[in-house]
Amino acid sequence: MKQAVQLPLGVQLRDEVSFSNYYPGPNHALVALLDCDRPDAASLPDPFLFLYGSSGVGCSHLLQAACYQNDHGGGRSSYLPMREMVAYSPRVLDGLETLDLVCLDNIEAIAGHWLWETAVFNLFNALRERGTRLLVAADCPPRQLPLQLPDLVSRMSWGLVFHVQPLSDEEKLASLRMRARLRGLELTEEVARFVLNRSPRSMQGLFDVLTHLDGASLRAKRRLSIPFVKQVMSW
Repeated sequence: MKQAVQLPLGVQLRDEVSFSNYYPGPNHALVALLDCDRPDAASLPDPFLFLYGSSGVGCSHLLQAACYQNDHGGGRSSYLPMREMVAYSPRVLDGLETLDLVCLDNIEAIAGHWLWETAVFNLFNALRERGTRLLVAADCPPRQLPLQLPDLVSRMSWGLVFHVQPLSDEEKLASLRMRARLRGLELTEEVARFVLNRSPRSMQGLFDVLTHLDGASLRAKRRLSIPFVKQVMSW
């Protein structure tokens, strides 16, 4: 798979992130909009899309999956986690308008950083002028962002806005089993429910447990049963 370009300061995409291993649940319409390879995919009516949701709902996953798909198709993209970027000069944004896709994650992190807010405002205008796709993710809707630059707040509301909804327990169960299946791991509903009831409730926490169990299963050459899970996880 081709590496995304313009990833400054060693920022890397997670290898396991794709649309195929994201369980959409109530976010089906959003995934269909972003995943250009799906048969039911809609064409994006506006090159700017704003996602927001609480921690763990998968906003970062969706942004990185969009970059992977774009690069896999021969395009050029950049994924920038703003919580990390604000420690550096806004000049890391220079030249991004020449790409096909730019993804800015955790945009709320630049609030109060005047130089960064100004740089993102200028980048937004440059991307808009060239018709470059821009995906932005935050932990709140555009109008609730604590940004100091009024024009930037206005720009963040220009495109399509999606609230990424959390999964229900049953959807988390289905997501966990889907991720296990993609790993070639047999995870029965009974064992998956046992894991769900004892693991951290966040999806990342569940997936971390699954990764641990997968490794233990391979080393021990044993299938995932409730007694084996109890032994490995000390539950």
